[in-house]
Amino acid sequence: MELKVNGENRPFDGCSLLELIVSMDLSPTRVAVELNGSIVPRAEFDGTELKDKDSIEIVQFVGGG
Repeated sequence: MELKVNGENRPFDGCSLLELIVSMDLSPTRVAVELNGSIVPRAEFDGTELKDKDSIEIVQFVGGG
């Protein structure tokens, strides 16, 4: 099975959106996620199970000054 994450194919064995975010060493509180064209609210990351061929765009917020 595989996902498309930020335009790149990525193999996976089934997981939640939250598990994917954490496996990418990203902070769930500092990202916005689009799954198959729809924004996923942060409160739903853990309960959103990913499926084969899902397309995910993850944008990380970065502070600066």
